[in-house]
Amino acid sequence: MALTSIPYLSFPGNASEAFPYYRELFGGELDMQTYDAMPSLEGFPFTPPPGAVAHATLTAPGITLAGGDAMGDDLPSLSSSVYSFLLVFDSADEARGFIDTVISGGGAAGMPFEQAPWGDLYGQVTDRFGVRWAVNVPASA
Repeated sequence: MALTSIPYLSFPGNASEAFPYYRELFGGELDMQTYDAMPSLEGFPFTPPPGAVAHATLTAPGITLAGGDAMGDDLPSLSSSVYSFLLVFDSADEARGFIDTVISGGGAAGMPFEQAPWGDLYGQVTDRFGVRWAVNVPASA
C-alpha cells in the first residue's frame, strides 16, 4: 500500500493570509486557488465570499500542507490544545530559529524548548493563526 498523509487546515476566512505566511516560514512552492478564479460555481451548495481560498497546497522540503477557507457562520478557531504538528529538526539552532520566527511573527511560546524527560530537545509554539507546532530535536542529533 502506498500512502501519503498531508494535513489539511480549514481556515476561518484567512487562508489567503495563512498560506503565504507558511511559504515564508517553510519555503517551497505554493499553489493557491480562490473560488473567484473558478470558471463556474453553478451547483455549489454554498456561496463563497469574495477572495475565499478553495484550495491551497504548500510543498516544501520535509513538509506539505493543504487547506482552504471553511464556509459557514460561527467558524471555530484553529487554536486547540488537542492537536499539534510535530516538526523534527536536525539541530537545536534550526529549531530555535523556527520558534523565534514564529514568535516574532505574532505567535506565542507554549512550552519551553528544553531537554525533555525522554532525552530529546522539545518545545511547542503556536503561530498567529492558532496552529500549534511541536518542535523536536532528537538526542542523537
